[in-house]
Amino acid sequence: MSQPSSSLDSAAPRSHAFKLTPDQQTILDEADKFSRNVLYPLAARMDNEEWWPEDVFEKIGEQGYFGITVPEEYGGAGLDFFTSGLVCQAMARWNYALSLSWIAHENLCLNNIYRNSNDDLRRKYVPDLCSGKAIGALGLTEPEAGSDALGSMRTTAKRDGGYYILNGRKIYITNGPVADTLLVYAKTAPERGPHGISAFIVEKNFPGFRVAQKLIKMGFRGSQTGELVFDNCKVPVENLVGQENMGVAVVMSGLDLERAVISPICVGVAERALELSIDYAKTRVQFGKPLSEFQMIQSKIADMYVWVESMRALCYGVLAEANDLEVGEGGRGMIHAQTAASLMYTANTLNQVLNEALQIHGGYGYIWEAEINRLYRSIKLLEIGAGTTEVRKMIISRELLQRR
Repeated sequence: MSQPSSSLDSAAPRSHAFKLTPDQQTILDEADKFSRNVLYPLAARMDNEEWWPEDVFEKIGEQGYFGITVPEEYGGAGLDFFTSGLVCQAMARWNYALSLSWIAHENLCLNNIYRNSNDDLRRKYVPDLCSGKAIGALGLTEPEAGSDALGSMRTTAKRDGGYYILNGRKIYITNGPVADTLLVYAKTAPERGPHGISAFIVEKNFPGFRVAQKLIKMGFRGSQTGELVFDNCKVPVENLVGQENMGVAVVMSGLDLERAVISPICVGVAERALELSIDYAKTRVQFGKPLSEFQMIQSKIADMYVWVESMRALCYGVLAEANDLEVGEGGRGMIHAQTAASLMYTANTLNQVLNEALQIHGGYGYIWEAEINRLYRSIKLLEIGAGTTEVRKMIISRELLQRR
């Protein structure tokens, strides 16, 4: 198996159409170094056993890689959304399963709680999420509500004195089996459809909450995924995030940011696949010479390089556009189309990169222990999660056709 090489000494060129500032490049390089040294050694066992390293979130928190967009007074780094994308990209190069768990915690849970909660909830929950002492998750998708997550949602929340009583199920929840703090969506006014949804902070020890099962996956193994059950779950009234029946705005702006920050996973995996392919082509000898001397292999590597560069350029551009998205904004307009386009393109193009990477590795790439095999199994989730490719196309075309 190829030895890991850092982004600073990689054989794969790293020029950028979107030029990073010196500070941004330093953050990317430092996150790359941390991920290579700390997260990469965990990747094989996570993949083989669906194993979760219990202390890893506190290690990530110690480096300041949680709460990137949260002010320092709440335990965060006080940086911008673009920076969070760079951290995700670096993590994905070395342990893409943990990069997904990082997103579920950092973006879907922590950032959404900070952006949409009152100060009491911020001070109660955000510091532990920033430190990694608490693990966060988002509860949206249900057994009968995937692409139509809002319209088909069946989980309900009924006010009963000082509590909301939640009933329902959530499925395919990243970090669900290990989460301490969950941002959960439920219908408080079912007759109003998507406009009767509210958001709640649920703690794992609340009465009536349990993890029904841990799910075993094809890829992103080790990133814990589960089914959650709310059986007369008692949630204090003060844990309502924002206003009752106004959760749709939280969902939609959160989905735009989610798509923008998942794209760097695609970029990071593609970068690593290109590095591995170059290394393998230089060292694997067939017909008396390295694979890298065959023109067909050179053609594949050239294609992969162009795809990676184009992925990175679009990803960075959309991250910059989403950088200043206001609370309650998103879910409409060109930012809605742009974030869908970024994830659609990077996920689909990653498919091409990994197909060629596996072809270059040949039979060795088909063996489970090969790192490129692990990377290859990331493909489909990135074309499905946060809205499928087909949903992304619907969003893009609708926004374009509605413009004057």
